[in-house]
Amino acid sequence: MSEKRIHSCVEITDLKDMLKKSGELYGDRPAFKFKTEKENEFKVITHKEFRYEVDCLGTKLIDMGLKNKRVAVIAENRYEWEVAYLSIACGTGVVVPLDKSLPENEIESLIKRSEVEAIFYSNKYDDIMKKLQNGNETKLKYFISMDLEEKSNDVYSEKELIKEGKELLENGNKAFLEAQVDSENMGIMLFTSGTTAMSKAVALSHKNICANLMDIASVLEIHEKDTMLSFLPLHHTFECTTGFLYPMYKGACIVFCEGIRHIADNIKDYKVTAMVSVPILYENMYKKMLKGIEKKGKLDTVKKGIKISNILLKFGIDVRKKLFKEIHDILGGKVRLFINGAAALDREVEKGFNDLGFRIAQGYGLTETSPVISAGNDKHERIGSVGKIFPSVEVKIDNPNEEGIGEIVAKGPNVMLGYYENEEATNEVLKDGWFYTGDLGYLDKDGYLFITGRKKDVIVLKNGKNVYPEELETLVARIDGVKECMVYGKPEENDEADLKICVKIVYDAEEMKEVYGVEKEEDISSKLWEKVKEINKEMPTYKYIREIIFTQEELIKTTTQKVKRHEEMKKILQ
Repeated sequence: MSEKRIHSCVEITDLKDMLKKSGELYGDRPAFKFKTEKENEFKVITHKEFRYEVDCLGTKLIDMGLKNKRVAVIAENRYEWEVAYLSIACGTGVVVPLDKSLPENEIESLIKRSEVEAIFYSNKYDDIMKKLQNGNETKLKYFISMDLEEKSNDVYSEKELIKEGKELLENGNKAFLEAQVDSENMGIMLFTSGTTAMSKAVALSHKNICANLMDIASVLEIHEKDTMLSFLPLHHTFECTTGFLYPMYKGACIVFCEGIRHIADNIKDYKVTAMVSVPILYENMYKKMLKGIEKKGKLDTVKKGIKISNILLKFGIDVRKKLFKEIHDILGGKVRLFINGAAALDREVEKGFNDLGFRIAQGYGLTETSPVISAGNDKHERIGSVGKIFPSVEVKIDNPNEEGIGEIVAKGPNVMLGYYENEEATNEVLKDGWFYTGDLGYLDKDGYLFITGRKKDVIVLKNGKNVYPEELETLVARIDGVKECMVYGKPEENDEADLKICVKIVYDAEEMKEVYGVEKEEDISSKLWEKVKEINKEMPTYKYIREIIFTQEELIKTTTQKVKRHEEMKKILQ
């Protein structure tokens, strides 16, 4: 059953309508903040100023002949990316966000496949763009740099185009302002992660995205006094919808992370109140936080404090922020909401943050669902679940087993139009309006959704038992010294028809030395084996981990830090 709306929200039909309505409400509020050379002094761009720049750039893009064309955007998270995205989407044509971490050949392949006629990019991509300019193998007519001050060697400057658009607007050009957005047709083309041959182009409409924005707003409150840290890559729907378009819709302020090493400092310096991220980041943050408390000899005090505050919470008294003020101050003292997505968070970490007064809301969704299907909300949360189903979405569990676990199937206005020019792939996942997610999970008696893993990753043993890698990975990842891990099935030497459970562990040599006093490879492996055997003791025999690969080399991952299991398996089985 879908969750009812908790908060009222402004009804929006498309992203242009969203910018207009929210601009009227929050125009004078800060939309973006940037550091300046002076400490604690920030450059601020208001919602009104941001929307004006979108109008200027959109006007110029139509003037350049890009009306109803496809335009790509590729760069690190930055202001210019967001101006470009909305100036394309809100009246010019179809926006195609590209993954900033792809190798050159894949970027080129996606540019060809999407048939874009213009591309916005940062100077990191200058070399590949020069090759494409000289190659004549794409439909690209306009190369637009986010960094150039003015046009140079047939490369346009985004800044200059905004200035030229301003002049056009002042001279009465209303082509962009009056452009109608078709909310039902493809407005955004997104490529799923995977190798180029396998990645599919997801066709999303404005209606898809706006339905999702209204659902988020109706169950999870972000407001105009919030400051959100933009960290996950913007080409990814999770960050784009929840970390960019949602704060735009609610009049909040966006600040850009300077890199993974700077997260804690950025949260503190910008007085961040909310952020969207993935488990690996929160789990590392939590580990470091606990270590810091332990080093100061305050772990027992904190544990006692948690017991007291949890008792008081039962009586509706919340003293966590006061009681753990020192811990909150490490992160600037203003954080009120962490949003987790892309994969399930370790229950211990979720509970740990909540115990200390940092609220973590778990969300679940896919690119194909614009992206959110369910999330912990302002009224209901359950540790370990990914919350309740969004108001406009229906979910059912297909073909559940005796434990109630089956494939999660969703229906709603947020479900994609289909995979662009790929009818076969579309028909595989869209049946009678229902989207088959490929994820396994179950709904509990109160309507909370729990994810157990990917359908294709489940290890099916000869005896018919199912082993969900994620369950074991959560336990192995808790071992001190384990940076990350991947559980997989491998054919038994003496019985090819059966599989044995194995794990690849990426360890942290410094932590192994610090925690266990071991440095040699054989001592590290025997210590970690010892810890894995402890996990085995708590498990039924069929789930026992029987083989371990140890390495210091990071696992192959997508830009949202999901392990590319298929590619890892190729490496393992070489």
